[in-house]
Amino acid sequence: MRLNLGSCDRVISGFVAVDICEPADVIADLSQPWPWPDSSVEEVLAFDVFEHLQDKRQTMNELWRVLRSGGRATIEVPTIRGVGAVCDPTHVSFWSAGDFEYYEKGNYARERFRGSSYYGVKADFRIVSLDQSSYKNKFGEDVWKVKVVLEALK
Repeated sequence: MRLNLGSCDRVISGFVAVDICEPADVIADLSQPWPWPDSSVEEVLAFDVFEHLQDKRQTMNELWRVLRSGGRATIEVPTIRGVGAVCDPTHVSFWSAGDFEYYEKGNYARERFRGSSYYGVKADFRIVSLDQSSYKNKFGEDVWKVKVVLEALK
């Protein structure tokens, strides 16, 4: 199974469109436990959706849980660099490129707190690639995005 999370009206051939409202193949509230079994998903696309989910740990843990071993996720989010993260009133979590280190197996940022019950991160990913890009909005302000490809390690 291949999922296009937060699909809105973006149809991608070969992917199941998932969103909180129509039009979508599957209506799902991703702030709750995701409706797919463990290790049942081959690939996830999540363009401009994770910033709409409050709990980063829950989001990344659920992403890891549903991906099969070796499954990949391509995530694109506006970052706190520039105005992209804060200008949309529906953004409730704020991301930077460095956020993804906390979910990368073997990374100091991830391993330092791994055993902590407070930390609560179960996800183990490998960062396959990470790129940042920007554009200017209507008012000449910089909008920065990070696009990361993660591989689930299980």
